[in-house]
Amino acid sequence: MPADLALVIFDCDGVLVDSEPISNAVLAASLTTAGLPTSADEAVREYKGMLLSDVRARAEQLLGRPLPDGLLDDFERDREEAFRTSLQAVPGARDAVQAVQAAGVGVCVASQGKLEKTELTLTLAGLRDLFADGALFSAYQVPRGKPHPDLFWHAAATMGAAPERCAVVEDTVIGITAAVAAGMRVIGYAAAEAPATLEAAGAQPIHSLAEVPAVLGLG
Repeated sequence: MPADLALVIFDCDGVLVDSEPISNAVLAASLTTAGLPTSADEAVREYKGMLLSDVRARAEQLLGRPLPDGLLDDFERDREEAFRTSLQAVPGARDAVQAVQAAGVGVCVASQGKLEKTELTLTLAGLRDLFADGALFSAYQVPRGKPHPDLFWHAAATMGAAPERCAVVEDTVIGITAAVAAGMRVIGYAAAEAPATLEAAGAQPIHSLAEVPAVLGLG
């Protein structure tokens, strides 16, 4: 185990669970119903990685008026139903987390989403058992979500690891920006973004989660 590595922080959506295509399709349908025609690809481009409050602000900016009351509540309900039908783990997620743990390095999850959503998606994907009860963190627990560093600092402090001894596995520029600002090493899982885009943001890009242990020097 590298002497300077104490904790690996995994993002949830798009890194551990393959939730992004589901979320974006449901969001696109919700916004279209509200009068803002949106495709799944447009939902990715405009809203990926955002807090729901930021999604609302951006959608209202594009729409030119407030979204209907309850629309985002309906979106969360519809998204949960879709998750229960088709959500799966990202290939290699379990093996990557277990390899880190086997090397004696701590693991946790830090997500832009609410804790209840992280609990649900990890459970549905069969990954919840990999993480201790106190090892799940949400942007809703800190003053500012990603791209600010607050969430990663909070996770590291709670887990008892100095930022410089942490590595983060992220898949979005917003998340990478937050981890870099927190002073942490970043691995960029290039599932939906171009490797060059993630590298330009400050991450070491990978194409498969199977690469995580080797990139971290864990074997």
